[in-house]
Amino acid sequence: MALAIALILVAVSPVPTLAAGRLAEFLQKAQPSELFEGADRFGELQGDPSVVPVYRGSDFAGYVYLNSDFTSSVGYSGKPIHILVGIDSAGVVRGFKLVAHSEPIVLIGIPEAKVVAALNSLIGRDLGRVAAGAERPPQVDIVGGATVTVLVMGDSIVRSAVKLIRSGRLESVAVGGAQAQAPAATREVNLEYQEVRDWQTLTGDGSVRSLRLTVGEVTDAFERAGQAEAAKHPETKNPGDVFIDLYVAPVSVPAIGLSLLGKDGYERLRGRLKDGQQAIVVAGDGAYSFKGSGYVRGGIFDRIELLQGGEGVRFRDRNHTRLGDLAADGAPRLREIALFVVPEDFPLDVTAEWELQLLVQRSIGARDKATLPFNLGYSLPDRYVTVTQAPPPAQPAASEAATPPVAAAPVPQAGQSMPGEAGVSSAAEDEPLWQRMWKMNTVSIAITVAALLVLTAIFFFQDSLSRRPLLRVWVRRGYLLFALVWLGWYANAQLSVVNVLTFTNSLMTNFSWEFFLSAPLVFILWAAVAAGLLFWGRGPFCGWLCPFGALQELLNNLAQWLKVPQLKIPFGLHERLWPIKYIIFLGLFGLSFYSLALSEVFAEVEPFKTAIVLKFAREWPFVIYALTLLVAGLFVERFFCRYLCPLGAALAIPGRIRMFEWLKRWPECGSPCQRCAKECPVQSIHPEGQINVNECIYCMHCQELYHDDHRCPHMIQVRLKREKFEALSSPATRGGGPAKPVISHKGKPVDMPDTVTRPTT
Repeated sequence: MALAIALILVAVSPVPTLAAGRLAEFLQKAQPSELFEGADRFGELQGDPSVVPVYRGSDFAGYVYLNSDFTSSVGYSGKPIHILVGIDSAGVVRGFKLVAHSEPIVLIGIPEAKVVAALNSLIGRDLGRVAAGAERPPQVDIVGGATVTVLVMGDSIVRSAVKLIRSGRLESVAVGGAQAQAPAATREVNLEYQEVRDWQTLTGDGSVRSLRLTVGEVTDAFERAGQAEAAKHPETKNPGDVFIDLYVAPVSVPAIGLSLLGKDGYERLRGRLKDGQQAIVVAGDGAYSFKGSGYVRGGIFDRIELLQGGEGVRFRDRNHTRLGDLAADGAPRLREIALFVVPEDFPLDVTAEWELQLLVQRSIGARDKATLPFNLGYSLPDRYVTVTQAPPPAQPAASEAATPPVAAAPVPQAGQSMPGEAGVSSAAEDEPLWQRMWKMNTVSIAITVAALLVLTAIFFFQDSLSRRPLLRVWVRRGYLLFALVWLGWYANAQLSVVNVLTFTNSLMTNFSWEFFLSAPLVFILWAAVAAGLLFWGRGPFCGWLCPFGALQELLNNLAQWLKVPQLKIPFGLHERLWPIKYIIFLGLFGLSFYSLALSEVFAEVEPFKTAIVLKFAREWPFVIYALTLLVAGLFVERFFCRYLCPLGAALAIPGRIRMFEWLKRWPECGSPCQRCAKECPVQSIHPEGQINVNECIYCMHCQELYHDDHRCPHMIQVRLKREKFEALSSPATRGGGPAKPVISHKGKPVDMPDTVTRPTT
C-alpha cells in the first residue's frame, strides 16, 4: 500500500534539494584531532556550502566539510546521514566522523563502530584521481545487515569530496609566494592505546592486511613470467580453488597484539621483546603453505621475507612460535598461524610502510623449482600512532599565514557543472548509488522475481493445488523454507514496520525514489505487497513472504510432529487479542510524527532484526525476547503474527480495499458446519463461517477442505449423492439390462417404472 501511494504522489513530489549548510552546527561535535592527526584547532567557516580549515599549531593541515552539505546522503531511515570529512589540499581523505544519523539498524542492532570501521578503507585514498576520471571510486567494505547504510555513507563521502575537489576550493597554503613546507614529524607507536577489537574491525581498517590468491591467478602469473613448465603443475585441478589466504599484522603494537594474541599471549610476547624490537603474526590458509618444509631441515623460513627500505630479512626457527588460533572475536580458523619476532639486527619501523614478500615455488623437474614473489604491503593505521611535530620554521605574521586562500565561489549543486568540467567523466557522479546496487544484486533480483512469479502462479491456480492436499502441504513448506533461508537469512529482505514509518515520513518531507531504490529486494517485495493487497489482502506477505512468519510456522510444524500440545484460544478471547497489534502500530505511527528515530527504537517490538537480519547475534535481552516469542509459537501457531505484529496490522488496514474474493465458501459453512473454523491454523474464520481477511494468512487450508469430499460435510453429501446416482444408473443393478432412466426430485434420484400405462378416456 505504501508503494501504491507513492505511485500516486510521486508525480507531484518535489525534487529534493540540499538543505542549507549545517557545518557549523555539527562541527561542535568533533575535535580537530579526530579528523587530522595532530590537529588542534579549526579556522573560520568559508564559502557556501561551508568548509573550515584545520591547523596543527600555525600550520595548515586541510579542510573539514559536511558530506550532506554537498550531496545526497539519505540512508535507510529516509533521513540524511551526517559525516564530517577531513580532506587535505591534495584531495586525500584524512579522517571522518559520523556525527548524526537515524539509521534503525545502527541505533539498535549493529554497533556503530563496526559500521564506521567499514569506511576506513577510504582514509588515505586520493580522490583527486577519482575527480579527474583516472580511477574508479573506491569501494567500502560491506557489513551484513547494514549494506544500504554503509554504501550510502561511503558513496556520500566520495561524491561530496569529488564535488569539492572539482570546485577548485582545495588550494595549498602559500607563504610569501612559496609553498610552506611542513616541519618534519616523529611517528611513534602509541603504547597507551590498548583497545581490544574484533576480527572484522581489524581487517576493515587495515590493522590486519591480507593477500588472497587463487590457483588460477598463480598459474597465470607463471605464464606471464615465461615459466610455462611451472604453469603446467598447479597445486589443484580447479583454478578457482584458494591458493592462499595470507594475513599479516604487527602484534608488538599493543592494541593489535591484545586483540590477536589475547592478554596472556601479549604479556608473554612483551617479556620476549627487547627495547625497539618488533613482532608480527603471519597466518594463512589454502593449498599453499607460507611455512613450507625448509625450516624443518635448515631452520629457515624460505617462503616469506620481511622487507623495508630496500632491505630484507628471513625468519629462522628460533624467531618462530606456532599459534593454534587467534584471540580476536570472529577470527576464522586458519591452517597455519605463526608468531615471528623480528631479529634485532633488522630495525623494523612499524610506523613506516613495510612489506611481507611471499615466494611461491613450483617444481619444474626432478630437482629444479620456479619461484615468483607476491608482496603484501602494510601501513600502520594512524589510530595506533602518536605524531610529534618538530619546531615550526619561521613564519610571517599570524594574520598572513593563518588564512588559506579559499575561493568563495559556491559549489555546484546536483545537475550543475563547474566551468572547465565538461568532458571530465567520473563514475562517482555518472552512476547513482541505487543503480550500482541493482547491478550488484542482479542474481538476487532475478531469484526474487522468479519466486514472486511462482507465488503468483500458486495463487492463480489455487483450486488445482488445493485439490491435492499432500502437494499443497509440501509446496507451502518448501516456499516457507525459501522465504526463511534465502529471503531472510541470506538476502536480509525482511520487511518491517520501519519501512512504513519512514515512507510516511518521507512523503511529509522530501520524497525521493533514490532512497527506496537503494535496497532492490526490499523495493521489489514492497511492490509485490502493494499489488497483492489489491488482489488478496495481506495474506501473500504475511502467509508466504515474511521470513519471521515462516520461521514461526516451520517451528510449529516441527512441534506438532513431535506431539507438542497445541493450545486453542477460545474465540471470544482470541477476538479480543486481535486489536493489540493495531494499537501497537497506531502507537508507533503516532510516535513517528514526533520523532522518527524514537519510533524506530520502539519498533524493536518486532523481533525481525534479531532473528532474521542479525541471526540472533545481539545483546541477550533482544535474543531472549525473540526466543520467547518463538517458544510461544510452538504452542500457539504464529503467536506473534496473530496478536503483536505491527506490520501485519499496517497491511491489514489497506488490505480491506482488495478487489476480489478468492476464498470460496459453501452456504453450509458456519451453519451448521464448523470444521473450517476449528481447523484454521490462525483462527481467522468466525464461528458463523465468514473469513476475516484482516487476519487470514492465505494458507489455503480452508480451500483444501472446500474441495475435500471426505472431510467437508457439504462435499461429502455431494459425493454420496453422486455415488448413489452412479449405483442406480449402473446396468449391474438391473441384471445387465438396459439402464432405467432416472430423474431427480428435490435433489433425490427417483426410479422410473419399466412400463408406463397411459390413462384412457
